[in-house]
Amino acid sequence: MADQAGEAGSADRLKSDVPHTARIWNYWLGGKDHFEVDRNVGDRVLEIFPVVAELARADRLFLGRAVRYLAGEAGLRQFLDIGTGLPTHDNTHEVAQRIAPESRIVYVDNDPLVLVHARALLVSTPQGASDYIEADLREPDRILDVAAQTLDFAEPVAIMLLGVMHFIQDDDELQAIIDRLVDAVPSGSHVAVANTTTAVNGELTAEAVRVWNVDAQPKLKLRTPERIAGFFRDLEVLDPGWVSCSRWRPDLGPDGGLPNEVDQWAGVLRKP
Repeated sequence: MADQAGEAGSADRLKSDVPHTARIWNYWLGGKDHFEVDRNVGDRVLEIFPVVAELARADRLFLGRAVRYLAGEAGLRQFLDIGTGLPTHDNTHEVAQRIAPESRIVYVDNDPLVLVHARALLVSTPQGASDYIEADLREPDRILDVAAQTLDFAEPVAIMLLGVMHFIQDDDELQAIIDRLVDAVPSGSHVAVANTTTAVNGELTAEAVRVWNVDAQPKLKLRTPERIAGFFRDLEVLDPGWVSCSRWRPDLGPDGGLPNEVDQWAGVLRKP
């Protein structure tokens, strides 16, 4: 792995008494990698906002469709997945390497439990690469420096920012982070984005976020779809534009109907 932190040291910092987003998300997705404190917060949010589990599933399915597009039609072979969360079914490298086995993926997360699982489960094909960096989105320089051990930043890169931007409270700070990441990749690179909003369920989502922010770490900030889009004003927004993540190029059911909208706004963008 690109990151040199020891597994034992990471395990010592799991903080099983503090609820953490990656583990709560894993709980909503039906996973097994969470503690009682995570389940307690997850259940309180579910009581107020039962569709949050549907949102979590929709976000995960969006990841799969976005990566299939990026590795397939767009032809990208490098992925920087920031805020990856706990490994589950169809992780970024699995989706990309089914299409192009030579794809190279770098995962980034700041939860030591994710690091422990990533080292065991995020295993690349022999032709490609899959590495993990223990770092925070607030450390773009460190992320880019370490990722350069695996990725070639002279060639296009797909930057994945799914369910992570809303943990940066200050808009100016978030804009600076996004600009730093986008400036580091060449023309033809893409950015996939998914960020929590209140465009669909309004005050219901806002109340669920208030409950989340009482105990869970890190805190979450809601933004409007227009504000989310504004962080990427210099990039080309691909069809179908900014939409609920469930409706970005969805796999339609047998009746041809669109899936329900969820309060996770998404888009895939291209750097000219």
